[in-house]
Amino acid sequence: MSISPIHHRNFLESLSVPQQVKIVEVGPRDGLQNYPECLSVELKVKLVNRLSKCGFSAIEVGSLVSPKAVPQMADSEKVFRRIVKNPGTDYILLVANNIGLQRALNCEVKHIAVFCSASDAFSQKNVRASVDESLNRIQMICRRAISEGLVVRGYVSCVLGCPYQGVVPLAQVVRVASFLYEFGCSEVSLGDTTGGGTAGMVQELIGAVSEQVPLSRLAVHFHDTYGQALANTIVALQSGIRVIDSSLGGLGGCPFAPGAKGNLASEDVLFMLNGIGINSGVGLPELLDTYRFLEDRLNYKLPTRASRASGVFSD
Repeated sequence: MSISPIHHRNFLESLSVPQQVKIVEVGPRDGLQNYPECLSVELKVKLVNRLSKCGFSAIEVGSLVSPKAVPQMADSEKVFRRIVKNPGTDYILLVANNIGLQRALNCEVKHIAVFCSASDAFSQKNVRASVDESLNRIQMICRRAISEGLVVRGYVSCVLGCPYQGVVPLAQVVRVASFLYEFGCSEVSLGDTTGGGTAGMVQELIGAVSEQVPLSRLAVHFHDTYGQALANTIVALQSGIRVIDSSLGGLGGCPFAPGAKGNLASEDVLFMLNGIGINSGVGLPELLDTYRFLEDRLNYKLPTRASRASGVFSD
């Protein structure tokens, strides 16, 4: 099966979607943090280097959090120091507190990410703090990071539901996202942690948040628990979103969200984008090769569709 993108402007206009989007590859961090085994530094370095060659403009390399809480990320500093850094790629490390920020500065990181839940129940499980306490901590991190010349990306989790409290008020999501924007985050990524969001919910979410945070500063981060991630992505694009988070092979989930499945698979979303003529700068053949590389090393069938389609690897 050959992959032939449609390059008809009128088709794109009929869908009301952009001609260009940015994909943030989160597999090395959000994907591997939920993998049951701790992979070697060497394997992680090879994975990030391969992803760089695919053409991603942003890659999450790892996270500087407690190794007791997330042992899979304990060697993120070593990985970051060893990867080949392309000039056109942003390499991101997630930090949870000022200790993590100092570790990032010691690595000479230029891009970091911070995170806050819109759910108090999830926040207590994840960082043992309320939402407001977490926001206060993040504000201090952002203030120092920006003063040091770092670019900060912000994540809001549980935007479409929480595994502990259920429904999360939309006003609370808007409030948290607005604070991250006011703190100076260059992008605010809206995360459907449970993967329970639907197209209508996504449209309402983006409409509400974009009244306080410019669409140009928003991203979406969908998990695929109920198989809705691609549909939700299309609705997000039609709502004005231009930045999509995804994970190689659909790897992911959250150690603090029971039942949540993997992320939107990078191969699946790229296949879809190519098929409707949306450019991302990422090469699908190179990405599929990277998928096979990782799957072979893990000896594990990754949860993705495009890579399993009949003949998809043919030229």
